[in-house]
Amino acid sequence: MTSTVRTRFAPSPTGFLHIGGARTALFSWAYARHCGGKFVLRIEDTDLARSTPEAVQAILDGMAWLGLDYDEGPFYQTKRMDRYKEVIQQMLAAGTAYYCYTSKEELDALRAGQEARKEKPRYDGRWRPEAGKTLPSPPAGVEPVVRFRNPREGAVAWDDLVKGRIEFANAELDDFIIARADGTPTYNFCVVVDDWDMGITHVIRGDDHVNNTPRQINVLAALGAAVPRYGHLSMILGDDGAKLSKRHGAVSVMQYRDDGYLPDAVVNYLARLGWSHGDDELFSRARFVEWFNLDHITPSAAQFNTDKLNWLNAQYIKAAGDADLAREVGERLDARGVGREGGPGLAAVVALYKERAGNLNDLAEAVTPFYQPGEIPSGLAEKHLGALARAALAGLAARLEALPVWEKDAISRAIKDALKEYGLKMPQLAIPLRVALFGVEHTPSVDAVLETFGRERTLQTLARLR
Repeated sequence: MTSTVRTRFAPSPTGFLHIGGARTALFSWAYARHCGGKFVLRIEDTDLARSTPEAVQAILDGMAWLGLDYDEGPFYQTKRMDRYKEVIQQMLAAGTAYYCYTSKEELDALRAGQEARKEKPRYDGRWRPEAGKTLPSPPAGVEPVVRFRNPREGAVAWDDLVKGRIEFANAELDDFIIARADGTPTYNFCVVVDDWDMGITHVIRGDDHVNNTPRQINVLAALGAAVPRYGHLSMILGDDGAKLSKRHGAVSVMQYRDDGYLPDAVVNYLARLGWSHGDDELFSRARFVEWFNLDHITPSAAQFNTDKLNWLNAQYIKAAGDADLAREVGERLDARGVGREGGPGLAAVVALYKERAGNLNDLAEAVTPFYQPGEIPSGLAEKHLGALARAALAGLAARLEALPVWEKDAISRAIKDALKEYGLKMPQLAIPLRVALFGVEHTPSVDAVLETFGRERTLQTLARLR
């Protein structure tokens, strides 16, 4: 086996890239990057009935959005069929695989009898070649499957990188099918050949694959191939402690994008789902790669915490560059049909609001009035725009119009002068001003907001109250 660490992410394109798969991809990517190795993307698309081009694209889009770049691939199993069939022929010739002509009806009867006797359902090896055993003649018109000749003695074991020592008795493993009657190879076989050919040294995957691992190790041994190190990640639970599923909300990676999360925030959060580095909660992608190893992955289930993800996302939005945020928010404004011609620069507006935004969609919603003034909600108008407030706003407008320069300090002095003239406290003028300009009760500092909104637009909007 090569001394260079080579990991892989091998999703089946039967749906979107979900959170569990994204965490697997992240850990595999991070370990390769930490070790200066290679990260391989492989699409396991042999399930032709369920695999779709749309699902493949969803996986590629999810990887790209998360910034999980791969060094090799994507490789598609459907394009490697000749290689799988070549290896199967080699195994048949070597006696490590054999043809099985057992019919479906025979297998059903076998299973029924075993279940009636309370035995574990398993293939009984009736077509397995053995010394001194005479096999019947192949039945006419029956296309055989190919089965792996699994060892019957001893055990298969490995030191799992997450769960520790795991061992299976070979007597518990039957001769599983490696090629169907139509000649198509099965999952457990394709995975073995792929990992062998691609020189994979470390397989990091979900613990739903634990039962596949002994079969795959035995096939690798039969081929004389090096066996990778395996690490099986425990499942992710939802906020309620149940297994994470669609009913818990957005479990598609791209849904998080649509819901206004930053990819670095999602990566940061996924990194903490089952792995830790002291008490660190916030860390960059580069720091994560520097710190990441397989020793600090917990074997117990990780629990998804939406509140923690939301908190992280807010921290990343606060720390993001204004230009980067403006690009993200601009895409959302465009999707809403909000034009920005004649308005202030979006980066400047975003800079005002990012401290209080939980996600990009909220941020887009908050800045929309700077470009698309709407009607004042009737409830807010009745509550805040009475006669005194309107008179004070008219007086403020006159002061604002007379300002020699339109800057925050001058605007602040004009507001204070209006408060003094009308005998009001700051909220009694600032809230009506916000409602009149933006249709909301709360904004960042009102003088800073007016400076960015602009003199002409401020005066035109206030004029609507007359």
